[in-house]
Amino acid sequence: MTTWTSNTIEANGLRLHYTRTGGDKPPLVLAHGITDDGLCWTPVAEVLAPEYDVIMVDARGHGRSAAPEHGYGSAEQAEDLAAIIAALKLHKPIILGHSMGAVTTLVLAGTGPDVPRAILLEDPPASWSSHPVDGVGDADWRAGMRAWITGLQGQKREALIAAQRSETPGWSEAELEPWAEAKLRFSLNVLNPSPVVAIDWPATLQRITCPTLLITADQSLGALLSEEEVAKLREWVPHLQVTPIPQAGHSIRRDQFARYIEAVRNFLTSLP
Repeated sequence: MTTWTSNTIEANGLRLHYTRTGGDKPPLVLAHGITDDGLCWTPVAEVLAPEYDVIMVDARGHGRSAAPEHGYGSAEQAEDLAAIIAALKLHKPIILGHSMGAVTTLVLAGTGPDVPRAILLEDPPASWSSHPVDGVGDADWRAGMRAWITGLQGQKREALIAAQRSETPGWSEAELEPWAEAKLRFSLNVLNPSPVVAIDWPATLQRITCPTLLITADQSLGALLSEEEVAKLREWVPHLQVTPIPQAGHSIRRDQFARYIEAVRNFLTSLP
């Protein structure tokens, strides 16, 4: 693997960490899902680094970024991502987000439509179809997630890797170590209830002008988006392209890596 750089910036009163592959290439920013962190994108980054300067961001409360007690809504996450892009002076980056990171990407592209060159979304939760919440689910969801993470953090790294290998035999070995380490670094502060920063979803989404790809998968295998939720998103982002990947759940790239990379590459090579 090429030597990558690891660094932090100060933004929005926080220390935010990122890992960067570097080089004089088009910038590609990767925004992970909840309980993951930037290095969970390592297999994707290794494939795309020859063509792109890949920046893998640790969202607040994840990885090596700071973990304030509150402030984990989509609006705050989008402000953090925009601050990193500005601090690194990235010109028209492509942004690829998974789950929570995909919602962050949507908000950033709607509040700063001139920032991204293009965006790619891997199975985001349909925040545009639900009542406003704090970005990390309702009280029951938070309680369940807290119990799950607490259980994981009480185990050793090797045990987590072994258990996940057994549970997801289709994942490559390269996925398991970053997944486990991200869970051990995850701050439970992310699950604290926070005041809601309301997002006007119709207005925000209708301001998205850049090329947009949505990668979907099978709800029967754990993917989040329904056909109705995809249709609602397309109402507000009419230029939305959708690529379904069969035999994959919520972690599409982990379940079907080759098909996922093919979908990403096809979209990227089609950009003006």
